Amino acid sequence: MSTHPLYTVPVAEGTWTVPASGAARFNWEYDDGRDRLLALYQKGKDKQWDAVKRIDWSLEVDPYDPLGLPDEAMAIHGTRYWDRFGSKERADLRRHYASWQFSQFLHGEQGAMVCAARIVESVPDLDAKFYSATQTMDEARHAELYSRFLHEKIGMLYPINDNLQALLGDTLRDSRWDMPYLGMQVLIEGLALAAFGLLRDTTSKPLPKQLLAYVMQDEARHVAFGRMALRDYYAGLSSAELAEREEFVIEGCYLMRDRIRGVEVLTNFGIPLQEAEEISEQSEYLQFFRKLLFSRIVPCVKDIGLWGPRLQQAYVDMGVLELGDSNLDLLMQQDEEIAEQLDAERFAAEEAARVAEVEEAIAEGATSS
Repeated sequence: MSTHPLYTVPVAEGTWTVPASGAARFNWEYDDGRDRLLALYQKGKDKQWDAVKRIDWSLEVDPYDPLGLPDEAMAIHGTRYWDRFGSKERADLRRHYASWQFSQFLHGEQGAMVCAARIVESVPDLDAKFYSATQTMDEARHAELYSRFLHEKIGMLYPINDNLQALLGDTLRDSRWDMPYLGMQVLIEGLALAAFGLLRDTTSKPLPKQLLAYVMQDEARHVAFGRMALRDYYAGLSSAELAEREEFVIEGCYLMRDRIRGVEVLTNFGIPLQEAEEISEQSEYLQFFRKLLFSRIVPCVKDIGLWGPRLQQAYVDMGVLELGDSNLDLLMQQDEEIAEQLDAERFAAEEAARVAEVEEAIAEGATSS
């Protein structure tokens, strides 16, 4: 099935071409590397999985309530538009919001795949090339499963958000080898982890919970990789070079903050753009969501050594500076444990079903004899 007929608005066919700059780097030292990074590479190999087999695609999804979120999660809840909507319009709205969210996840994962491949090409250290190769496969798997969920379960897609596309373009056009790390591993992956986590913890539907939990298990390793590589590299940069990276982070954080409003959904329901922006800004749920989105980014930025006065002031303006003291390692550990618990529950249910089947067969045999 072609994707283009499923988009809510027409999307140009063909490819989005981002001119590449920077050097491809080879390294002839094959017996050297950082133990921490090589251990993460081994973990990346050990943790590969198949989205066709690990996900239970037989689970039914109501496209008009794919996530089972409360009414308060709809930005227009409590407004005159919500009061006007009947049950059909509210169901349509839920479908559109889920489509918009998972479409941005899908587009972001394709961007992550391209950025990971760019890191393989441009990073000078072989241990980092090894790990990035495993991440490229991870991101391909994530794009695969989000695409399948949108095509088969929701049946609708949204185009890439302008701000997400702008940040991807800025990240890929920069010739400095560390910028795909900073733009993707820290900013886009960090924001995605927080968004995935909120939906994973609030959805009442088993299939999207599986998708999000298993993707987050991979993403926890990716952010750890970016932290290791950039912390080592930024420790040797000058104050001017660090200031350039901080400026990129500030601009990227504002772009990401503005990305998550979802005004495209409201304008599709006939709400004028300016009013859609005002409704989104005033939504208590989206205000909470927006602040939570930085729970993974701010402590990571601080950890890698980007914490100058201008960056801190930007986080004060966004109301997220205190998140710099969050325990990022604990959050990542919880992501791992939740995915493992889902696996354990599924395996236990499958084993119980097999045992019941055997007992039933034995009972039937005893009766017939």
